[in-house]
Amino acid sequence: MGAGKMGMAMVEGWLAQGLDAKTLTLVDPMPAEATVNFANQQNISLLSEFPSFKAEIVVLAVKPQIAQSVMAGIAGQLSGDCLILSVIAGFSLEALKNALGSDKIIRTMPNTPAQVGKGVVGAIAGSGVGEKERQLAHALLSASGIAVWLDDEKLIDALTGISGCGPAYVFLLVEAMAAAGVAEGLDRDMANILARHTVIGAAALMEADSSEAAILRKNVTSPNGVTAEALKVLMDGQELFELVGRAVKAAARRNREIGE
Repeated sequence: MGAGKMGMAMVEGWLAQGLDAKTLTLVDPMPAEATVNFANQQNISLLSEFPSFKAEIVVLAVKPQIAQSVMAGIAGQLSGDCLILSVIAGFSLEALKNALGSDKIIRTMPNTPAQVGKGVVGAIAGSGVGEKERQLAHALLSASGIAVWLDDEKLIDALTGISGCGPAYVFLLVEAMAAAGVAEGLDRDMANILARHTVIGAAALMEADSSEAAILRKNVTSPNGVTAEALKVLMDGQELFELVGRAVKAAARRNREIGE
């Protein structure tokens, strides 16, 4: 339910990993044109309201602002054994249980790289979720990247600030690198290509080498070299660490505020 950016990112990841499109139904009263075209191309059922048939799993990927009304509209239509995966930012397991009248709920926080099979999703299971249902959810969630399970629901705010919002931080870094390249005289297109593919290459290197990021950084930093000179600026007084820390804290705080 909810065929927006996050919902469609998950869908694209599932289909890429072999999920049968016939087992999937999208529900969105006002789908974007791109979503309609995608559903037609993939032969996926796209409905404007909750289906009359009994779903095995319902994924709630709607915005927090409309979540209460959406859940109120479907609460009485869920079968007793239906597993619910919530992607709604800020809504606690207790709030979801109260709204849906079910405790077979898994609260999740994915990110948009799921659409290319490189997503990260954090999850925590409600009290009514059994081991078989948890395994089913894990298979579904990890189909578009990696799934990590939390023992304490409070930690989902921190996870949201890192992996949920993290892709935007990386995209901002690419913007900043490209802008700096232009300031040094590079053509804008060239600067964008260099910044973009540098980050792509660095990510691929981290995927291939499990060493800590600090070690990978040191491996490409020759003493008194060019990179070392640049890092003096970025690491001066730990300002970058403090700035990122403030950003993650702000995201975690906002996630809590939405729930409240």
